[in-house]
Amino acid sequence: MKVLVIGGCGFIGSHIVDSLQAAGAAVRVLDRRPEAFREQLPDVEYNFGDFSDPFQLLEALEGVDAVMHCASTTVPSTSNVDPVADITGNLISTVRLLKLLRQMNIKKLVYLSSGGTVYGIPQVDPVSEDHPQNPISSYGIVKSAIEKYIYMEEQLHGLNAVVLRASNPYGPRQGHTGIQGIIGTYLWKLSRGENLEVWGDGSVVRDFIYVKDMADICVAALHSEKRGCFNAGAGEGASVNEIVEAVRVATGIDFQPTYKASRAYDVPRIVLDIDRAKDAFGWAPKVSLVEGVAESWKWVQSQSRAAR
Repeated sequence: MKVLVIGGCGFIGSHIVDSLQAAGAAVRVLDRRPEAFREQLPDVEYNFGDFSDPFQLLEALEGVDAVMHCASTTVPSTSNVDPVADITGNLISTVRLLKLLRQMNIKKLVYLSSGGTVYGIPQVDPVSEDHPQNPISSYGIVKSAIEKYIYMEEQLHGLNAVVLRASNPYGPRQGHTGIQGIIGTYLWKLSRGENLEVWGDGSVVRDFIYVKDMADICVAALHSEKRGCFNAGAGEGASVNEIVEAVRVATGIDFQPTYKASRAYDVPRIVLDIDRAKDAFGWAPKVSLVEGVAESWKWVQSQSRAAR
């Protein structure tokens, strides 16, 4: 099987590439730029271009059997700043991808949606895939709309698709811009001797999944005959204050974060019910939060030493 990974040089995408190769797949990547933290892999075919460019997308799709779509031009905290750009860069580009898949008779697609934003403020805990979708960010609205276009392609044109509603992945190769990913942001800031900030009182709860566990479910979904939407998370929650403590333990640094005003778009609590994914793919997360944060800190330290 030859698989195109759209966004394969990003944080999650690079781990998907690793898991695909470990499973014996041939891999092509479409991304705007090379990976930030390692050299190009010798047995991966890299196409550098813009996902929104139909000609570059068409070229990248030539000769592949399946597509793994994990690219996004926005994150929840930036999407509301310019919803038009969010719609243009993500929704329109993905609808164009679906049209090309149909024209080129590529039937298999795995798409990374967002379990943390498509549901909005949860009515139950944990949240199953049947929960109503009432997103409160442009990011979640666009993800939800893409899911519906994928469903339309399944019903009308026979696309074999799996939508994975990812929780909050973290782990090695997570960037240090501070825009997304609280665990990676905290670890990078501590490595530079910077202060940590908490939005609100630290009671916000999220479902955090180690990135290698996330990559493994992506590959399991790709090789499965199952279709539909599946939550992809750890199946348990951790508050921001608990993350602060896990980071304190992993790093051995006794710090005191600065607490700031809460943000309106932050859902107070969301934990994903992952039973459906476990049953469908024979998959379960393997890495605990304590283990994952410790491994992430080791990696951040190695990067800091290399930079020095």
